[in-house]
Amino acid sequence: MLSYRHGYHAGNYADVLKHAVLLQALSLLQKKDKGLVYIDTHAGAGGYSLNDEFAEKTGEYRDGVGRLWSQNQLPESLQLYLDNVRHFNENHQELGFYPGSPALIDMNLRPQDRMVLHELHPTDQQLLTEYFDQDPQVKIVEGDGLKGLLAALPPKERRGLVLIDPSYEIKTDYQLVAETLIRAYRKFATGVYLLWYPVVQRQQTEAMLARLKESGIRRQLRIEQSIRPDNDEFGMTAAGLWVINPPWQLDNIAAEMLATLQPMLQQPNGSYRVTWEVGE
Repeated sequence: MLSYRHGYHAGNYADVLKHAVLLQALSLLQKKDKGLVYIDTHAGAGGYSLNDEFAEKTGEYRDGVGRLWSQNQLPESLQLYLDNVRHFNENHQELGFYPGSPALIDMNLRPQDRMVLHELHPTDQQLLTEYFDQDPQVKIVEGDGLKGLLAALPPKERRGLVLIDPSYEIKTDYQLVAETLIRAYRKFATGVYLLWYPVVQRQQTEAMLARLKESGIRRQLRIEQSIRPDNDEFGMTAAGLWVINPPWQLDNIAAEMLATLQPMLQQPNGSYRVTWEVGE
């Protein structure tokens, strides 16, 4: 649906986890010199002001990136993320802007790497185009990112990092995402896939993840953070990343990251888990 605007949620706790893990996955892949492609199925606007009407209306970033902004002693797993957010706010002592996934990847892209960004919302697609201003390393595609992902695979580099993070506004999104990811893997089995998911109704989320577990795909890792016990009446209670083909050591890095994040977020009923749901 075209009603979803990520500006309302930019920098919240789910973004912190998603973007910190994304940067670590990219960093691990870049230990090899060979170029790679980053594909984002729901790219958004590129970057966000935390002082505009969207962010101010919810204030979600205050309990997300706002908790980390003034921290000076973080493990490397989180420091990379915070350094990038601070760089995006260069010349600003206060937190006023938040980089979306495309901006974060752009700050870490090597000359031999490239990005393919899909965005369906026409306003965000225009902002994305203006942000990258004909950057030769970036291809922006207006339209359905799930269909676009399948059309883009396999990439010529044979090395890739894929982020799938839809809004899940439509209940059928859960099934569609799972089936698309399975099809994507069959076209490009060596890619690293990060599927972001919310927990609003646990049964719905687990049905999607169960489909992936039963698909025959090996090496599936769950990275999940909860801010309160599951409850269908209080919106999103947790969020996570389901990673297929995680780079070596990403599981340990994510565990260190979440052990640090949990007390910082000051959610007394929160919890986290990093578990291999399907092994080698």
